[in-house]
Amino acid sequence: MMDITSFFENIDPVWGALIATTFTWLVTAAGASLVFFVKDMSRKLLDGMLGFTGGVMIAASFWSLLAPAIEMSPGEGFVKAMPAAVGFFAGAIFLYAVDKLIPHLHINFPSDRAEGPSTTWHRTILLVLAITLHNIPEGLAVGVLFGGVAAGLPEASIGGAVALAIGIGLQNFPEGIAVSMPLRRQGLSKFKSFWYGQLSAIVEPFAGVLGAVAVMQMQPLLPYALAFAAGAMIFVVIEEVVPETQQDKYTDVATIGFIVGFLVMMLLDVGLSH
Repeated sequence: MMDITSFFENIDPVWGALIATTFTWLVTAAGASLVFFVKDMSRKLLDGMLGFTGGVMIAASFWSLLAPAIEMSPGEGFVKAMPAAVGFFAGAIFLYAVDKLIPHLHINFPSDRAEGPSTTWHRTILLVLAITLHNIPEGLAVGVLFGGVAAGLPEASIGGAVALAIGIGLQNFPEGIAVSMPLRRQGLSKFKSFWYGQLSAIVEPFAGVLGAVAVMQMQPLLPYALAFAAGAMIFVVIEEVVPETQQDKYTDVATIGFIVGFLVMMLLDVGLSH
């Protein structure tokens, strides 16, 4: 792990953001590639992995994003917490607005429960859009941390950014599966199922670079940007990930997966950034 951190310390942070978010995209592709080898996946295992995804995202939102945002803000008491509170609320509202403006369909939901404006778009496109929407804050979060390092802010560390990238990469693996497998069940070819599965995360490198550059150009934005990404990620977990794990009888499995995901992300962040 220390070798990975050393590697990122010796390159430009924007390149670091691009490499880290490309890694998270490739892990999604690895998950989606299981469609070539496995005909189907048990709902029990999928719910457990989606629970893991939720745990990682919640832990990352606090340990990697909100806590540093509060720590680096000036003042005391309510004043110190205000930038994080404003950014957090803005991130959630942004995802809420995008949710209403872009047609999409959550995994394992019937077509008549598509959200956003009415559309004639195919179910496949709606499924991919649902996952793509919640990959934007993930890429942004990694990029913002790398941008904070470039800006020389002590609260933003390469170790923390690497830990976040690894955690998001781990939870992207089941996301790739969660897109490609349902598409395969709907009758798409193995290649098309894989293609759409990996495509859902291709937005992460773009969001990562955008986040890094934005923070480097406007350093005072960093606590707001970190909390913005956290708010968006929490919105995704509560609005999408958790409900998906409650559609069947394996809610306890999903809960254990959530706990494990939270612990893994917490250990990664504390272990690599301190």
